[in-house]
Amino acid sequence: MSQPLPRGGTLLLAVIAGTAIANNYSVQPALAAVAADLGVPLSVIGLVPTAALTGCMTGFALLLPLTDHLAPNRLLTAQLTALAAALTLAAAARGPVLLLAAYLLIGAAASVAAQAGNIAGRHAPPGRGGTGVAVVAAGMSAGILLSRLAGGALTDALGWRRMLLVFAALALLGALAAATLLPRQRPHTDSGYRATLKALPPLLLHQPGLRRAVATGGLWYFAFNLVWIALTLVLAQPPHSLGPTAIGLYSLAGLLGFAALPFAGRLTDRYGPHTVITAAMLAAAAGTALLATGLGTPPVTALGLALFDAGCFAAQAANQSRVIALDPARSGSLSSIYLAVYFTVGALGTAVAAPLLDAVGWQSTALTALSASLLAAVLGRR
Repeated sequence: MSQPLPRGGTLLLAVIAGTAIANNYSVQPALAAVAADLGVPLSVIGLVPTAALTGCMTGFALLLPLTDHLAPNRLLTAQLTALAAALTLAAAARGPVLLLAAYLLIGAAASVAAQAGNIAGRHAPPGRGGTGVAVVAAGMSAGILLSRLAGGALTDALGWRRMLLVFAALALLGALAAATLLPRQRPHTDSGYRATLKALPPLLLHQPGLRRAVATGGLWYFAFNLVWIALTLVLAQPPHSLGPTAIGLYSLAGLLGFAALPFAGRLTDRYGPHTVITAAMLAAAAGTALLATGLGTPPVTALGLALFDAGCFAAQAANQSRVIALDPARSGSLSSIYLAVYFTVGALGTAVAAPLLDAVGWQSTALTALSASLLAAVLGRR
């Protein structure tokens, strides 16, 4: 039996997840300032987000399984301290090589956000695991949505180096809170960490539920990246010809997804993840249909994005709850496989968005995403 979280523990994990994952995105508005300060081309500094994403995927694969071996207070304290150290290293960088190396470490340490969600599900009271995962997912969503705004504002006010130090201080505060408040019980396991890593690939072969979760989640994350990348490109072109600020305002539609997550968690606990995933994917498909047909009308576009984002966010929280429930004692390993494949499939959506948009146009691109959402709805019932 896992030691329960203290009162407010789930909220603490949500805050930790949000402030940690924000570090993968907060530097993006400052890239031009970083390039000018270091005296290197913007094309070189543009590799920083790629380094952060690469580090994060590595963290999912190698560090998330540690939730099956270490007590939550020790694990999150160590990883948040490492995150603060990596941010401090980036703030002190005088050249691109050290900065890129630091962002590989930042991305890896920021995978603590996924560990927080896993811990919330594992240590939730009986019948409340879906709610715990959803609350932490809401924190992650808030961190992603607000990170660029916070990073840009802090850079304007303090400069990019001090902006990174502010985020380092937040990581240290999170480490202190984790050390003080999170459970100290070490998970019981019969295998060592190295054996756990060796056992990761066969999990897909031996866990049909994990395969279904990976296939379902991969479909909507493919659709999510496909829609957002293609939409950004098409809105910048005639006849829309919107500027970056106007396009960026559409991201506020994602706030509906953030607001819907706790509700989706309660529905998952009451009706099960399969029902929530199917309903969420139907909502995402409806949003995609609006985007395919109503892009010339801003309110329709905003409504379409709100439904699309809310559907994808709710489905993701329910799907992660399903993965954790497969085997709570090995939930870190299962989540590691799930997220690694999930992000890989999502990266395909990012890669094909521009070529597909050029080849078949916006409506056919949106219909491709709609088809992926409907297929995910069908798979979500199984």
